[in-house]
Amino acid sequence: MRPTKWKLGDIVLLFVSSVVALLLCELGSRLILNPVDYLSPVIVRDDILGIRLPPRSGGHDEWGFRNARVPQTAQLVTLGDSHTYGNTAKMNEAWPHVLGRLIGTSVYNLGIGGYGPNQYYYLLQTKALALKPATVICGLYMGDDFDNAYRITYGLSYWSFLRRGELADKVDPDIWEKGERETKSESWHKPIRNWLSGHSILYRLVVHGLFGGIKGRYQVEHASQIYDSATSLLLPEKHIRESFLPAEVLRGLDQGEPSVREGMRITFELLQKMNALCTSNHIRFIVAVIPTKETVFARYLEHDPKLAMSETLDKLIANERIARQKLFAMFNQENISYIDLLPAMEMASGKGKIYTADAADMHPNKNGYRVIAEAISQYLKTSK
Repeated sequence: MRPTKWKLGDIVLLFVSSVVALLLCELGSRLILNPVDYLSPVIVRDDILGIRLPPRSGGHDEWGFRNARVPQTAQLVTLGDSHTYGNTAKMNEAWPHVLGRLIGTSVYNLGIGGYGPNQYYYLLQTKALALKPATVICGLYMGDDFDNAYRITYGLSYWSFLRRGELADKVDPDIWEKGERETKSESWHKPIRNWLSGHSILYRLVVHGLFGGIKGRYQVEHASQIYDSATSLLLPEKHIRESFLPAEVLRGLDQGEPSVREGMRITFELLQKMNALCTSNHIRFIVAVIPTKETVFARYLEHDPKLAMSETLDKLIANERIARQKLFAMFNQENISYIDLLPAMEMASGKGKIYTADAADMHPNKNGYRVIAEAISQYLKTSK
């Protein structure tokens, strides 16, 4: 039997049919799925916030935040960074939206990745108050919020009123441009992948959905070979397979660094201003303190010389403890309500996986966000 000879018309027909099929699949996925859970948004530079998201970009709402819409009012408003935005989880799996369902109230989420205390304060003034909430919860992440406060204050002229003397000739406020971690060998097709991430739900479904779990498991087990300054904790008997980036997190918590201490001072001042602003508007203000992944697993990581980067891990955990003590002392002195989420996350980490499987990403997964929401819900029910 002779092999089939492809004619030019057959090739064109096959190509057109494939394109049409892909377009129909893309259209179908957009009708069924929420674009904000899959598409990467456009980022616009901003002289006050550093960056912002344009209205409706990547499925975000009219204000550029991760909500279905902007309501006229919301009983509860949340402020925070990517841990409040809900990185690695769907919109309805992020802790603000889970919390809303648990307590049966309307919630508007003002969290954006890379934001810090400066942005929280500004958004409280310009967005949150307009929604006339009864409660405002600020998700304060211990890993980089102090560093963010320092860099935004000393990097953007709008925030110069918070400065107490220049600690550096020039501070780069661009947390976002350098936020994407580079592997030891970057691929040529990265720009193509980035474009598809922002424009194709189908691409995200296939790459991150079908292959994400396999890729994530490999990355965790070989983290130190793939990424600089990464280490892994593999305890099969306890069903624990986690990776960590302690050197990166330590930079935002090292109490020996003047910039960290200054970032903490700025953060404390802004939290006090936020509390006073809420009090004057008869709004309940609460800070939810989100620990680093390293501190959540400290009982397995600390003082273990067999682990790669054990000294850095020990230093990070010790410095976070000191920072927590200073933060909680300020809360108690200034009568600021707060929730320490560490006990709940420590307990949950021994029962199942609460962090994403991606070795380059230290965010909780949907289970971890639910743990946060449940802990806050319990606090709200018992502290009225």
